Amino acid sequence: MNNPVFSSLLPVVVLIAIGYISGRAGWIRAEASKDLSNLVFMVLTPALLFRTMSTVHVEQLNFKPVAMYFVAAALLFSAMLLWQGATRRAAVLALAVTFSNTVMIGVPLVALAYGEAGLVTLFTLISVHALVLLTLATVVLELAVAREEAAAGQGSGRNMAMTVLAAVRNGIIHPVPLPIMVGLAFAQTGLVIPALLDKPLLLLSNAFGPIALVLVGVTLTQVRVGEHLRDALGLALIKNLAFPALVALLSWSLGLSGVSLSVMIVAASMPIGANVFLFSQRYQVAQELVTASVAVSTVLALLTVSLVMALLGAL
Repeated sequence: MNNPVFSSLLPVVVLIAIGYISGRAGWIRAEASKDLSNLVFMVLTPALLFRTMSTVHVEQLNFKPVAMYFVAAALLFSAMLLWQGATRRAAVLALAVTFSNTVMIGVPLVALAYGEAGLVTLFTLISVHALVLLTLATVVLELAVAREEAAAGQGSGRNMAMTVLAAVRNGIIHPVPLPIMVGLAFAQTGLVIPALLDKPLLLLSNAFGPIALVLVGVTLTQVRVGEHLRDALGLALIKNLAFPALVALLSWSLGLSGVSLSVMIVAASMPIGANVFLFSQRYQVAQELVTASVAVSTVLALLTVSLVMALLGAL
């Protein structure tokens, strides 16, 4: 249990297992999954994102160690879109191979392995992780939805400029990017959230991870993982191994090294974050594959994260 990888990942596996058992036992019915998904996406996620960003002061952050992480993420995201086509499915799968579980798994793991110095770098990444990747995915998804509507004759009256503007607007007025931007703007004022409001926001934020992972487990009862195991394993290997390898290669090619780089590589090796599952639910695309991929990626991470950290320690 002293192994940092095992102690960080085991609670995630247990929460998914609790959701699976609850679903199989009928304690949480399949019909309730949509309501739980809405609760997480529309209430818990905005609370978590706003509260996290409300204390981030941009001028105090050092983005240099984080830059190559997002360069690698952008390259991998774009490659997935080119490979799968610029569709809703492609956007969700692109998010799956680039969006890490940096909070629930990353924070305790980095704290145990790299201490306070590592956490400073990780928190810098976390402060912009959702802002960059979830906003990018939202805009791409909204553009894909607009194209599908136009192809179906529901939006044929719009020109491309109006379509892009509408997609960007929908991408901003959204339960994910909007609280991030509002929280970041609030932080720059120097004000502090009053305790009367901060306490319920904290409680909602703390509820996000457990409920989201339990929901993954509940949804697994409706998915035949065996039917999606090959594709789920492929996505998990890209996320858990190919993504950190790309971050490492790009960073080393520029001469970067040290604890900050190690933290970025380990963060990239984290399993697929639960937000990807919520996006697949909201946009009703690749839901079974993403659910299976989150589970496979999390279990596989017991081996792959250990491997990544062992290789870093040997270099």
